[in-house]
Amino acid sequence: MDKTTKFQERFNECLKYANVKQTDLARAANVSKQCISDYKSGKSVPSIDTLFLLCRYLEVSADYLLGLEE
Repeated sequence: MDKTTKFQERFNECLKYANVKQTDLARAANVSKQCISDYKSGKSVPSIDTLFLLCRYLEVSADYLLGLEE
């Protein structure tokens, strides 16, 4: 499994578990709703700065989202 697929899988899992709206998450991460949609679909991955904000909002580690830890 490549990094993008692992991130996509974990990101979608976290969104489902946290029950957050894409609009709220986009606002918290200072990105567009389209960016969140692209992360969900695996079309792109966030920058390091955006990853930090996503992790803070979703209350998960970057290592978890990136598939470096279980």
